[in-house]
Amino acid sequence: MVKKKGCIIFSFVLFLSACKTISLVPKLHDFPDPVDTSSKPIEYQEKKTYTIDGVYASNEFDGARLNDFTQINDSTFRATIRPENEPINESAYFGLQIWSDEKRHIDLELYYPNHEHRYVPKLSYDGMEWFFMDTLSFDTLKGSAIATLDLEIDQRRLYVTGSELQTSKYNLEWSKGLAENYSGVDYAVIGKSKLGRDMLYIDIYQGEKENKEAIAILSRQHPPEVSGYMAMQSFVETILEDSPLSNLFRSKFRVLVYPMVNPDGVDLGHWRHSAGGIDMNRDWGHYVQEEPKVVVYHMTKTLRENKNELLIGFDFHSTQEDVMYTLSKDLKSNVAGFKDVWIQSLDEANYNPNDEPYPLNQPISKGWFLLEHQAEGITYEVGDETPREYVRAKAVTAAKEMMKLLVMR
Repeated sequence: MVKKKGCIIFSFVLFLSACKTISLVPKLHDFPDPVDTSSKPIEYQEKKTYTIDGVYASNEFDGARLNDFTQINDSTFRATIRPENEPINESAYFGLQIWSDEKRHIDLELYYPNHEHRYVPKLSYDGMEWFFMDTLSFDTLKGSAIATLDLEIDQRRLYVTGSELQTSKYNLEWSKGLAENYSGVDYAVIGKSKLGRDMLYIDIYQGEKENKEAIAILSRQHPPEVSGYMAMQSFVETILEDSPLSNLFRSKFRVLVYPMVNPDGVDLGHWRHSAGGIDMNRDWGHYVQEEPKVVVYHMTKTLRENKNELLIGFDFHSTQEDVMYTLSKDLKSNVAGFKDVWIQSLDEANYNPNDEPYPLNQPISKGWFLLEHQAEGITYEVGDETPREYVRAKAVTAAKEMMKLLVMR
């Protein structure tokens, strides 16, 4: 009897030890260069339509950024653009509608009191079809505090923005569309942003979701970074194709997608920050802000409850040029060697991936993927003005090469 009782106690101790090693709650991580991500005040735009000399300018739509509108002379008008708060990355995003009582030519100055112009203007009459403004039609180089746009306006409302509008509304439509049009796709609301917007999640798998290796995909931590968001969409849609490769991949792997991590910043027309006034991609250590906390808790719980080992975390962004920010070679993930072969495959396909590896420094997502899940972390950066067809084609190839490498493991 004593011997049997001892076995039971020993087994119970082993059970408790096993339970302790499988925490559904992410750890807190200290990075070499910590960042204070406590909330900071932001400047909200006054939402209004300005009317001057038969010309109208409005910021009364999601994704707008217009802080003032004034007339300089008979044909010149000035749109003043300020960020949500400072200090801030030089991502001088702007977004307004402009129209007039009658057809006329005007010069529209985009004025940044303490910053510099960055984006080629994107134009649209319906918010759906967009075209880049001809560089001959606006007078500035990157680095100027004023960009002057030569515009012909009429009674139609013309969107003039730093990047195409892809707000939380469009993100919901896209996410719902995936669930409706593809089998093996679920989408759900997993929490709320600081201002109460839905945080969306897309779950992709075939058959059972338990005991499968997984990849995770993030996008739109930084509001204006739409080219990266477009790449993310094409990457995900390639995984969902009805092709032998994609079907095989989905049968073996699970994909967790968080397509818009910063919906408040997107809809408020922010340059960089969340409604909490911080760079969300510096809060992946202690999760001070609501949005990173929602994502890391949901991702960690989902993976561990279902015994899914995370292999790779992709975080899609935009910057001045196409580049992949990866982890330095001394940091070993559970798919050691994947990144180098994957980058080489993109290079051989003539997509010039420009790999820039970094050690762990600030608390950003790619470092968190490694520290929390021992997964490879890759920040997939797309140039602000990279031609959109190229953006999509490169993402298709990137997804296919990723799937090939993983199914052959």
